[in-house]
Amino acid sequence: MGRIAIIFFLAIVVFASCNPTKNLADNETLYVGAKIKSENRQGLSRIDRRTIESELNSLTRPKPNSKLFGVRWKLMFYNWGGFFRKKWGEAPVLGSQLNLEKNRAILENRLENRGFLQAEVSADTTVKKKMMTATYTASYGPRYVVRNVSFPDDSSVLAKHLYAHREKSLLQPGKPFDLDRILKERERLDILLKDEGFFYFNPDYLIINADTSVGKYEVDLSIDVKKETPLEARQIYTINEAVIFADYEIYRDTTMVLTDSNKTGGFYIIDPDNRYNPKIFSRTVIFKPGDIYNRSDHNLTLNRLTTLGVYKFVKVRFEPVDTVDDNRLNVFYYLTRYPKRSLRSTLSALTKSNNTTGSEISVSYRNRNIFRGAELFTLTFFAGIEKQVSGNLGTISTNRFGVDANLFIPRIIPIPFQTNSGFVPKTRINLGYEIFNRTTQYTLNSFKALFGYSWKEDIRKEHQLNVLAINYVHPLNITADYQKILNANPALQRSIEKQFIIGSNYNFNYNTRVVPNNKKHNFFFNGNVDLSGNLIGLVTGANIDKGKQIMIGNVPISQYSKLEADFRHYMKMGINTELASRIILGSGWAYGNSREMPFSKAFFVGGTNSVRAFRARSLGPGTYDASQLKNQYGFIPDQPGDIKLELNTEFRTKIYSIIHGAVFVDAGNIWMQRPDPNRPGAQFSKNFLEELAVGTGVGLRFDLNFIVLRVDVAFPLRKPFLPGGPRWVFDEIDFGSREWRRENLLLNLAIGYPF
Repeated sequence: MGRIAIIFFLAIVVFASCNPTKNLADNETLYVGAKIKSENRQGLSRIDRRTIESELNSLTRPKPNSKLFGVRWKLMFYNWGGFFRKKWGEAPVLGSQLNLEKNRAILENRLENRGFLQAEVSADTTVKKKMMTATYTASYGPRYVVRNVSFPDDSSVLAKHLYAHREKSLLQPGKPFDLDRILKERERLDILLKDEGFFYFNPDYLIINADTSVGKYEVDLSIDVKKETPLEARQIYTINEAVIFADYEIYRDTTMVLTDSNKTGGFYIIDPDNRYNPKIFSRTVIFKPGDIYNRSDHNLTLNRLTTLGVYKFVKVRFEPVDTVDDNRLNVFYYLTRYPKRSLRSTLSALTKSNNTTGSEISVSYRNRNIFRGAELFTLTFFAGIEKQVSGNLGTISTNRFGVDANLFIPRIIPIPFQTNSGFVPKTRINLGYEIFNRTTQYTLNSFKALFGYSWKEDIRKEHQLNVLAINYVHPLNITADYQKILNANPALQRSIEKQFIIGSNYNFNYNTRVVPNNKKHNFFFNGNVDLSGNLIGLVTGANIDKGKQIMIGNVPISQYSKLEADFRHYMKMGINTELASRIILGSGWAYGNSREMPFSKAFFVGGTNSVRAFRARSLGPGTYDASQLKNQYGFIPDQPGDIKLELNTEFRTKIYSIIHGAVFVDAGNIWMQRPDPNRPGAQFSKNFLEELAVGTGVGLRFDLNFIVLRVDVAFPLRKPFLPGGPRWVFDEIDFGSREWRRENLLLNLAIGYPF
């Protein structure tokens, strides 16, 4: 009874505090927003009407106090006063701040700009309980459409170039008259002209005249060059000399005389300390003497110089040749370098939900120009220790240390490779060694080597081709107690088996969200092809089933083919609301020299970025129930699979300030290509859809700009390991049961979005 009384009392307090007008003066009102009404909208579809009404509403001022779930929380905090007002409050938006006539004129003008040249807007206000609402009634009238579009057709060079671009004009007969489209057409023509040498041109030199007297509700548009356009804006410019200050500092003298002694590959390269190989710039700078100026090439050159990775600042200056009637430009590049060498150390601490705590330290050396060709060399030493308290296994200490070296060369070697992208292609060489020691269980020695390439078609499309990738893993010092566990669980034994992976892999990534945009639909795709031992297996005729297994150093070479695709779709549903969806498909096949995929290349499901209602890597394969192993070993070993299917969808919306919320549904599972006698039900079959695990949940995301902290709570809706039937568990859901919550509710803590 006491709890009910407290709740009732708090409800009364909140209700009383929610009266938004209680602190207003007698002659004041609270402005609560605008309404748009439409009349006389001939031929306008319902969707177009709503779009225009939304646009008009966004133009009205002032904006009312913000609301969440129908409550003006910030105004409520303001009315509370004191700390609440200072920290979270928002002053009331008063009716006296409304300029009704100004808004009416703005809305009428916007409708005219959208083609409703006979539009009229009336405005009025209503007040109810000291709250004012503005109502704007728009009479659209007929929408004017474009009848004809004409381009300059005189004999001047500028007119000829403008006329050549008429076919793809944004202004087409039959389209509605729209001022925004007219402005975009001017920008389009300016971009095209800049790419054709008109260095001094700008869109303000174009005028687009509209003649509304040509017919009923029709407009003729004519594109012309303003008479006051200066001569230099009407001319095509070419590049005369390109001067590169390869090691520019603000106090250096840049007025030196240019001579043939510092001219290489058509460029004058000013590098007093001879820090850089001149060939860098012939591969990076697109402009060459004699070329017609092209703004796209200009921007590409700046991007390429920036992505070399050795320059902190990249500036460019164009200067006309000091000669009468000389349409040539000298271009000067000022390149300010990063410090060549740097040393960085990091110390981190961690704690995990599986009772693991630990720390890691790393020391990294970086050389940004090690061979004078803008090569980046990094050398990292790392060491870490973790301790985990696990019921049946006692205290487990994990120690790891190793070294990792990378060399990035800003070109594709040894073959010539040309690209028009604004990103410099790179060759990567990597070597690494690590010792991983679990003191009471085993020690793993691992060595890796890689030689590959990476390049971008543009900012959205990236390719990575590793021509040769080697990974060697060798277990040592397996304790007798842990060996007993391995003998009883072959799937766990695979996690520390000897591995020798030698092959190639290719990855393609496409992401439209790399560039911020307001498009309704955005897409992400990542495809990966991974091959190992195929050439060696083909040459040697390796066949493990026939007793012919090829080894190096007493370690069998893994032979497999693996394909994986990750597709994501993001649909914008509002300013701060979107629906994100993902599907992952993967398949691996071991053959020839191997019966099973290497553990490190297998597929896994479950965890913070997967099917969140199931523990990390614990789900599957198929209908196999790995949870039974927890009672035997005190933990659930990772469950690898050869085939993977995962589907996720998540509704995301902003709740308040940095707090965002999500509701999600995940589904997925893994399977084996072949039967696994130790894991019954693991093989892929035609009934795979009935074996998908399904989970749902809600989450909060705290967006701090530089990092996103995520909390998700999830529970299963279908458990594939249940015997027979559809395996749905809706009837078992019981949030009031402590036992159900302990067995089914999972809390996921993570950094960043799951996809």
